[in-house]
Amino acid sequence: MSDDPLDIDIDDLQRRMNGAMASLKTEFASLRTGRASGSILDPVMVDAYGQMTPINQVGTVNVPESRMVTVNVWDKTLVGKVEKAIRESGLGINPQTNGTIIMLPIPELNEERRRELTKVAAGYAEHCRVSVRNIRRDGMDQIKKAKAAGMPEDDQKLWESEVQALTDAQIKLVDTALETKQAEIMMV
Repeated sequence: MSDDPLDIDIDDLQRRMNGAMASLKTEFASLRTGRASGSILDPVMVDAYGQMTPINQVGTVNVPESRMVTVNVWDKTLVGKVEKAIRESGLGINPQTNGTIIMLPIPELNEERRRELTKVAAGYAEHCRVSVRNIRRDGMDQIKKAKAAGMPEDDQKLWESEVQALTDAQIKLVDTALETKQAEIMMV
């Protein structure tokens, strides 16, 4: 953002909203849809060496077949902690340990579990909408400060409508992504 109080940085608002959308897509990728995917373990954090660490930093995540994900844990003292983190993650997967390799058989999704996952996806989308609205609020605050610094009212209205249009477009993208993900989850 520039030092001029009358300058509103729409590009910064757009970049931040795109970041919220990228975060949503990452969260959606972690929801399983019936096929195995290594990204399903992305949100799982392991208590390793006294701090919470992403699972892909304590082992290698592989997908050897369509219904199996494996984690080859590098430090055998962490195998129990990784297994516990997966079990408590709410993914609905029961890990099976074989030495330092943890196998995660991906069961078929039943109707009830599919409905639960669509609710989780809706929660992720709502979190993204809130982030976008917070960014909108920041933009409106910039406009109010610029008005106080002498921005003409016509310019203020123009900037407010531009920030609102940006917000509306981003919310529409979130809703479209949610509909697509929910359809993907419910597909048998």
